[in-house]
Parts: sequence; structure tokens; C-alpha cells
Amino acid sequence: MTVRVTVAQVSVADDHEANLHLVADAFASAAALDADLLLLPEYASGYHPQGVGIEHAEDLDGPFVSALRRTASSTGVAVIAGMTLPGADPGPGGGPRKGVNAVVAVDGEGELVGVYRKVHLYDAFGTRESDRLEAGPADAEPLTMTVGDLTFGVITCYDLRFPESARRVVDAGADVVVVPAAWVDGPGKAEHWSTLLAARAIENTVVTIGVGMAGKGVTGRSTLVGPDGVVGLAADATPQYRTVDLDAEPLAAVRRANPSLANRRYAVVPR
Repeated sequence: MTVRVTVAQVSVADDHEANLHLVADAFASAAALDADLLLLPEYASGYHPQGVGIEHAEDLDGPFVSALRRTASSTGVAVIAGMTLPGADPGPGGGPRKGVNAVVAVDGEGELVGVYRKVHLYDAFGTRESDRLEAGPADAEPLTMTVGDLTFGVITCYDLRFPESARRVVDAGADVVVVPAAWVDGPGKAEHWSTLLAARAIENTVVTIGVGMAGKGVTGRSTLVGPDGVVGLAADATPQYRTVDLDAEPLAAVRRANPSLANRRYAVVPR
């Protein structure tokens, strides 16, 4: 069974109400093409180039996830989307409450399948995401969602630089690794993005789909790489929708020819 996937490379605003209209348009475009799954970038509920924190947070029963569930149910299109959740109460004597960089998966019936809370915060290249956000637990169950004959697993943005993150969702059954991102622009960063997506695809014999945010300060450049390393989608930096068909049999054929997952000698163990 072919799974049709729409990649929504959108420019997300600081205005959460405006972003609900953006999401509605992405769903409409996906549904018009009979897509089975819509992919939105990291921070799709609200984004500011200077940083995202508790001021952007919404609960899982808030407007953003409620809109995802309602629209997925009415269109039959499943969705994977980044958002910000409230962090834990720091308690007496603690610092300010932080947000949580999260990704939610909603199936085509509008049911919330699960939530991934980003493990690797972007404390690199002069940025400190941990000043505003708290990390998710490294030992949490990986987030996967099955659509048709394929299982989609989730990691987020900076996680892409840690190969064990992708391997862990593959161990949980993922055929496709989805990477919602607001990949910060800078010297060599677009090249890092494409190279790392290809590496994660080849070493795990999976499809990788990097869903980049468009806009000021981020690279866009949503990319799909097959398990053989062949690039099947390569967007530029501008806002756009791209729709692709995925089939389980070519993936299985690559794994038969290159059984690297079966041949490996090490396991991934969270710490």
C-alpha cells in the first residue's frame, strides 16, 4: 500500500491564532491530494527567531492540538507536528518555569497517538535552547505512528546530529524517520542538514524526511532521502507544499540487499 505524504514547509509566526489558519491551509492542501499524512515543522504552533519558551506553550488539550485532532478527523489525514508544551513546575526555590519542545502525532481518526519531547536541546553554535526549554527524558518510549504499511518514527531538529536518536526509533519499528525542524541558518548549516539526513537514512536503511521551517533565520530545505541514499525530495528555502508517495516494498528490497541492521553488534542504551 502506497502512503501519500504532504510535507508542509511553512513560515511559522509568533501569533498562535495565525498559525491555526496556516495549519488549516496545509491540511486542505494535503486532503485535496488525497494524502494520508501531513508533516509540519518544529514549533508549528508558534515560533520566534529569538527563542521559544514558556510564553509559547500550550497544553495538549489547548487550541493547537485540538485543531489538529479536529481537522485530522474531518479530513482523514494523519499529522505529525511540532509544538511547545508547558514544562514542569520548578517548585520552591526553583528558577522560572520553562517550555518543552515537543512533537505530537495524531492519526486520521483524530486520536492523539503520542508525544515526543525533544531530548537534545540546541546548546550549540552560540545558541542555548536550555535557557528557555527543558529536555525530555532520554529513556521515554520512542514516538511511532503506523500509517498504511509504514511506521513513522519521530526525532526533532538537533537530535539529527546524534545517530543513536534515529537508531532508537528504528529499533522501535520505524521505517521512516521524520525530523521536524527549525534548522537555524548559518555557514555550512544547510550542508550539515542534507548530509546528516542522508547519513541517518543510509546507516539505518530507512527513509528520512526532514521537514524544515521556512522564514528568516532558518534554512527551509525540506528533504527526503531513501534508504539507499537517493534524494527523493529537495526543497529550496521558500514556503511550499510537497507531496510524495512512499511504498514499503522498495524499502524492504534495500534492507534485503544491505542488512546492516541485522549485522550490527551494538545496542543503543539511554543514559
